[in-house]
Amino acid sequence: MGLVLKNVSKTFVGKKAVDNISFELDKPGVFGLLGTNGAGKTTTIRMLLGIITKDSGEITWNGKKVERKNVNFGYLPEERGVYPKTKIFDQLMYFAELKGMKKQDAIKAINEWAKKLKVEEYLQMPAEKLSKGNQQKIQFMTAVIHNPELVVLDEPFSGLDPVNTEILKNIIIDLVSKGKYIIMSAHQMSTIEEFCSDILILNKGKTILQGNLKQIKETYPANRVEIDVDIKIDDYINRFNLIKENEKDNIYTIKIDNENIAHNLLNELVKDGVIINKFEIKKPTLNDIFIEKVGE
Repeated sequence: MGLVLKNVSKTFVGKKAVDNISFELDKPGVFGLLGTNGAGKTTTIRMLLGIITKDSGEITWNGKKVERKNVNFGYLPEERGVYPKTKIFDQLMYFAELKGMKKQDAIKAINEWAKKLKVEEYLQMPAEKLSKGNQQKIQFMTAVIHNPELVVLDEPFSGLDPVNTEILKNIIIDLVSKGKYIIMSAHQMSTIEEFCSDILILNKGKTILQGNLKQIKETYPANRVEIDVDIKIDDYINRFNLIKENEKDNIYTIKIDNENIAHNLLNELVKDGVIINKFEIKKPTLNDIFIEKVGE
């Protein structure tokens, strides 16, 4: 049955932070919870984890009312919470035991996760000696070390370099394969597109868009074309009154109003013998859709 939020609202001092939102995770996977700063994402997360109480609505996990005692969850908050002067191993042990793990099980889990995240050499160091990215990986360990069913990740890739980002991405994929339910909130729309089948976008506490991401994108017309050619084609772009969004090493991203214009451009290039390595008409990105919905 998974997680269900139905008509949930929360008000703080006369300001409605979350206004009658509903969504559900009925199978393992990654759900994208999006919105600008102050849109209500963190309040929603704290309510569904039982950290704060809702004013109205219903939140259930596997058919039971959500309470901290009956939801085995892991939470990576956007605000970082490692203790700078304390050894990493001791911190991880503290959080593991706080979640009810026995000492030997906790030691085994710490060593296994440290190996996966490539932080074994830092376990006996205080957190302040670690880079921001490695501190982020340690905090991720505190969220998953006790093998939770539901994992909430708020900006999980913040501060990570490309190598560590790839390590964490593979771990998230592995968690889904093991049947975990994951809610991800991030400002990098490309990351959400990579992981999430379903999304919800909040603005000022209200739901302004939700559903299957692929189906949402299919409702939008194509708005750009990517062309990889062997020569400069600015004259062709100007001939069709198109806007060049980006160009590097003769790889062009061009804005279009409709697909016919893109095909006409392609026909002209082919007719003139221009070598075309790639020609791809693209739908709007999630970033485009997000800006359209909340940009004002």
